[in-house]
Amino acid sequence: MDSAEVTVIRKADWIIGWDGKSNRHNFLRGQDVAFADDRILQVGGRYEGPATREIPGAGRLVAPGLVDIHSHPLSEPLNKGFLDELGSPGLYQSSLYEFMPLFGADDEGRLACTEVALSELMLSGVTTLVDLSVPYDGWLDLLSRSGLRAVAAPMYRSARWFTRDGHVTEYEWDKAGGEAAMAAAMEVIDRAAADPSGRLSGMIAPSQIDTCTPELIRDSHAEAVRRGLKMQIHAAQSVVEFHEITRRHGRTPIEWLDDLGVLDDTTIIGHGIFLNDHPWVHWPQAQDLDRLARSAASVAHCPTVFQRRGIALRSFGRYRRAGIPMGIGTDTYPHNMLEEMRHALINSRLMSGDVFDLRTSDVFDAATVGGAAIIGLEDIGRLEAGAKADLLIADVTHPAMRPVRDPLRSLIYVAGERAVTDVFIDGRQVVADGQVAAFDLPAALDRLEAAQRRAEKAFTSKDYAGRSHLAASPLSYELADG
Repeated sequence: MDSAEVTVIRKADWIIGWDGKSNRHNFLRGQDVAFADDRILQVGGRYEGPATREIPGAGRLVAPGLVDIHSHPLSEPLNKGFLDELGSPGLYQSSLYEFMPLFGADDEGRLACTEVALSELMLSGVTTLVDLSVPYDGWLDLLSRSGLRAVAAPMYRSARWFTRDGHVTEYEWDKAGGEAAMAAAMEVIDRAAADPSGRLSGMIAPSQIDTCTPELIRDSHAEAVRRGLKMQIHAAQSVVEFHEITRRHGRTPIEWLDDLGVLDDTTIIGHGIFLNDHPWVHWPQAQDLDRLARSAASVAHCPTVFQRRGIALRSFGRYRRAGIPMGIGTDTYPHNMLEEMRHALINSRLMSGDVFDLRTSDVFDAATVGGAAIIGLEDIGRLEAGAKADLLIADVTHPAMRPVRDPLRSLIYVAGERAVTDVFIDGRQVVADGQVAAFDLPAALDRLEAAQRRAEKAFTSKDYAGRSHLAASPLSYELADG
């Protein structure tokens, strides 16, 4: 270790370490965490070796970095203030089909969106993310520059959805276009794997179960198996989609994926809310929960984007007890992993009616070692010797953290990102004293603001009803003259 840069966090008040014997996180008090280059050297005890840098651990919680397995940095920050309270009454309260295609970022806006979202992710303690985006110029460069450990999941599909009236969803198909987009996505994945940072990798990502041909889904799965990668697809994410798949095939989305032969441990289901026994769909003939559990497929759970429209998984605790691998994603704005974890806990209890349905430790496991296992990266999500040096530091003296009886509960239920001070990925500091190193966040927000104004102007020309953005999504209060 003579030539390595060794960092020691000395006498941390709290550490969430990993016990390899019990395969569980545990708390440590008043001990050290040491790492060199991209690897952890020691967790717990007193580090006696040479140190290049010492960080005082008094008043600090040291925890493994969070693993976000489903995010859309390309577009979501632009939607702030627009989609918060908006859904289609004729399309089961979803905003996917009527509104999301109408309010999009231009080329400059996409770059600003991504910089803002990646900054939000790191500020909330995320060190690894799966970025589900339609490929665009500069995407991989931004991921590499961010310092994040990023899984690029370039999305492609065979059809686009749209509505002419706000209550019927239609699909415009282009099978050849979907196949060409898949081929282009594979080139992006190859470039990600070759990135000199060593922190980028790829995931196969046919966009949605209802916008991809059966052939495209099968081919995507086969390619994922051939490459030793994971495949993620949005499925069981809306009542519209559930009814569309049952109308086409007489099978639930989960059953149909199983029929296609792609429901296995290679596959991650984005959202997976509307199983046959969800009360909104009432399809008693199927056994989706059992089928999912037998398949070993995983679910990426993103509660915030759905709870805004009165929609929720039934329930995280139930899926987990069935043996379904569960991870957490941000999906929407804000890209705040700690908020998603809080919402996962609360929604699970609301949907089950049981305060004991889901515990803080269950959600933290899903956001760390669980997410790592789902995406196939076993050396992240835990603080133990030999693991990647991906970690966050939180200030337990922050007013929102006190009194500190259980620092993890205080962080998730109360303080959130406000208490996160520092983040390290591969041993490199990417957040210092609450500031992101890679991006000028205020400048990115200025550019995002300008992009949102441009999107507002373009809204009417895209809308089938010719509405203004204010007619579609009115402000909280009317804007008074003057």
